[in-house]
Amino acid sequence: MTAENFIKELQEEVFMETEISLMTLETNFKDLDEWDSLTALSLIAHFDFNLGKKLSGDQIKNAVIIQELYNIATA
Repeated sequence: MTAENFIKELQEEVFMETEISLMTLETNFKDLDEWDSLTALSLIAHFDFNLGKKLSGDQIKNAVIIQELYNIATA
């Protein structure tokens, strides 16, 4: 999966109200307006159902930018 595809999927499935142009690998996803606990759960569900990866609360807590989420998704 390319970084562009990953960002596009995140925008379509998790950060639906955020303009795709605001999302890059360097974006602090926790600074996005729609970030909250429900978005975190959506992120965990996206990783599980769409990517076949487990994403823990600790991983979310420790991650800051989308690049770190991409690294987990592609590991």
